Amino acid sequence: MAEMWINMGPQHPMTHGLWNLRIKVDGETIVDAEPEIGYLHRGYEKIMEVREFQKNVVLTDRLCYVSSITWSHCYCLACEELMDIEAPPRGQYLRVITNELQRIASHLMWLAAYGPDLGLLTALLWALRERELFLDLLQLITGARMNQNFPRIGGVRNDMPSDFGKYCRKIIAHFRKKLEEHEALFEQSKIFQMRTIGVGKISRQEAVDFGVTGPNLRATGANLDLRKLDPYDAYPDLNFEPIVAYEGDSYARYKVRMEEMKLSCDLIEQALDRIPDGPYRVKPPRRAEGEAFRRTEDSRGEALFYVIGDGDDRPYRVKIRSPVFSNIFAAPIMMRGNKLADVVAIMGSIDVCVGEMDK
Repeated sequence: MAEMWINMGPQHPMTHGLWNLRIKVDGETIVDAEPEIGYLHRGYEKIMEVREFQKNVVLTDRLCYVSSITWSHCYCLACEELMDIEAPPRGQYLRVITNELQRIASHLMWLAAYGPDLGLLTALLWALRERELFLDLLQLITGARMNQNFPRIGGVRNDMPSDFGKYCRKIIAHFRKKLEEHEALFEQSKIFQMRTIGVGKISRQEAVDFGVTGPNLRATGANLDLRKLDPYDAYPDLNFEPIVAYEGDSYARYKVRMEEMKLSCDLIEQALDRIPDGPYRVKPPRRAEGEAFRRTEDSRGEALFYVIGDGDDRPYRVKIRSPVFSNIFAAPIMMRGNKLADVVAIMGSIDVCVGEMDK
């Protein structure tokens, strides 16, 4: 049978965003794949070079609306290194708390999309139901449910309310019980197991070669988490171990994210127990000169900002490293040898956010 190319996108529900996946098939078997991006390019890096350092925080929020705090946090860390300042301890703990709340909300958004991909429509309703609770917490501390604009160069915008810890612990206790129901829904489904176990495998070496990071890399057996490997803010003060799986298939990627949500709950509770009193922000200089880069563990992998200052009140150059950019270009490795019907299961397990990929 002759080989042929099929376009799955840019409108296909599987894409989870505006991009196109070209698949070469021989009958029902995938022999090659080619991601096509650029449909959502907004010129972020150049826009940031004509705005003042502090005013760029509101832009970085919009790199990925599902994980906005982690992106603005990464930018603030890079600027702080450039300006040779550091957020006060209370500000660092508030960053960790909001980062982990955002990670849970991001993983729940992924889970809500992955369920319907594989026919589990109940997962959409359940995951979004729990996500609303974490958006409530983010709204309580930041004032916004989406694009929170909370981190600041030098700390965070505001302190947490006096009753925040009480509500946070209550929701986490509720979520731990609900997460057991979520796991039962997926892991007791024979259909889900058949469509994910052994499907979309990638080896640890292949993942490293393609620059894959985050849960997709840790699902191949690589114990690499920047919160532990290159710690920042209050993470060195917290006790935890990165979540690792070894199979490298779609099911392993699912398991890593499910366990990471439990880990995030632990980290939030530890941070609430240990958060010190004091100021939550220091005043940064308006101008900066030199160059700096910082990387953080975004919910999808290694996020990185490289910022150059020439002594002006705005960056001379900005470079953004999106984890999804590398993760998605490893898709052909995961696709080859699988069936056309497996595309949805594989791509859904990668967790794509096109906004941060195209920039």
